[in-house]
Amino acid sequence: MPSWLPSIPYAASDPGGYWDPVTSTINWCEEDYYATPYAAEIVNTLTNLLFVYLAVVGIQSCRRNGHDTIFLVSFVGYLLVGTGSFLFHATLKYPMQLVDELSMIYTTCLMCYATFSYSRSRLFSVYLALFLISLAVFITLYYHYLQDPAFHQNAYAILTAVVLLRAMYVMESTLRPSLKQSEEKHRIREGKSMNERQKEVSRGYDRRDRKILGMMWSMIGCGLSTFLGGFLIWHLDNVHCQRLRGWRREVGLPWGILLEGHGWWHLMTGTGAYFYITWGIWLRHCLNGRQEEYDLVWPTLWSLPEVVRTKQVANGDLKHDGLKKQS
Repeated sequence: MPSWLPSIPYAASDPGGYWDPVTSTINWCEEDYYATPYAAEIVNTLTNLLFVYLAVVGIQSCRRNGHDTIFLVSFVGYLLVGTGSFLFHATLKYPMQLVDELSMIYTTCLMCYATFSYSRSRLFSVYLALFLISLAVFITLYYHYLQDPAFHQNAYAILTAVVLLRAMYVMESTLRPSLKQSEEKHRIREGKSMNERQKEVSRGYDRRDRKILGMMWSMIGCGLSTFLGGFLIWHLDNVHCQRLRGWRREVGLPWGILLEGHGWWHLMTGTGAYFYITWGIWLRHCLNGRQEEYDLVWPTLWSLPEVVRTKQVANGDLKHDGLKKQS
């Protein structure tokens, strides 16, 4: 550590704290109680405040812009994930571990329902809801029986991959002009034809949807790369824990905080999950044929996207050019 850079030495390893003893089945690479006796892993605890903040932003946006209720519920689940993780890392207690990890499963099941139930019959939606509830109960009970974090991690990864791939397929098959069932093809089958004005309107819709697809893929790229980047850092934090702990003690505080990989996992996966839910909101409006009524406001790649009602809709005028990206 350069002598000109001020730092504070770490406290003695595991001095004990308010929530002792540790009862969780897993303990992360951040050392316990080195900063305060009231939080076992202070960085892992405080980085969850991003979840809380983004959940509040998402809930307010859903209420203000009239998004579907399932996404409001998803943001409430997202809030529960952040709150549970905050309590888990602060206490390292097994009940709080369950709140943290199982809320991730439940929130992903909500997004799974939103993805697979769209435009399906009420009977299918009921059966899907019963299946997902049963799956969530099975994962809960089996995980409690095994108490093996690897089971939870694999279950969460599989659920997330299924939901993501399904949503991508629905997006492409519905919005991609070359894949969707166009009005012109429908008219040809019925022995009718479109006049020039109708063809121009149809081409305008196709141009609009191609722009929307481009922006959606940009969102997916940003969100997924952020999420996977967080996963990579999480993996390295687990594999090279002892080396990282040595480096942290060498550089001292507050610089050692930058080497807390699990904290970066919270920040990056929390951001990636927010991108995913926002993408799901916009996709749902497009599936409902309401592209003219909503805009994606996303000023820069480093800002948070939000789906908002267009000014024309707010003023009672539905005439709108489609996609709008503010700069």
